[in-house]
Amino acid sequence: MKVLFVCMGNICRSPLAEGHFRQLLTERAGHLGISVDSAGTYGYHAGSPPDPRAQEAASRRGLDISMLVARSVIESDFARFDYILAMDQDNLADLLEKADPAYHDRIRLFLDYSPAHAGLDVPDPYYGGKTGFERVLDLIETAADGLLAELEHPMTGKKPDPR
Repeated sequence: MKVLFVCMGNICRSPLAEGHFRQLLTERAGHLGISVDSAGTYGYHAGSPPDPRAQEAASRRGLDISMLVARSVIESDFARFDYILAMDQDNLADLLEKADPAYHDRIRLFLDYSPAHAGLDVPDPYYGGKTGFERVLDLIETAADGLLAELEHPMTGKKPDPR
């Protein structure tokens, strides 16, 4: 099983989601053999590390995302990943536009895995302050628990509506 988290530039939200979900898997579900990656719908920051504010917020929660490197979604990602999870509606629309319709069922909104936030966006904290990154991590943690529940119990786990 392979999971790809996607935001616009791959320096804030998606690397935070990748880092948190990777740690969650290590702590609770390493036996599942799930691989995790992140990417952006645009290549503005390709080759760059995560935003320093994202790294600081992650570090405060015991996550090290400093080794991650921003990249853009490429065509082969749609076939390679089982779950392609967009951080917001704009990125969801971009992914659906780029992907062959055969892969649309793999593309979902990440917060659909959080019943309290289904259909909502993980807000982009890039132009805000430190509290925005903390809010993003709160949302990521909640949705990650729902995603893990589905991956652990695919027959009983609740699948969100693909939009």
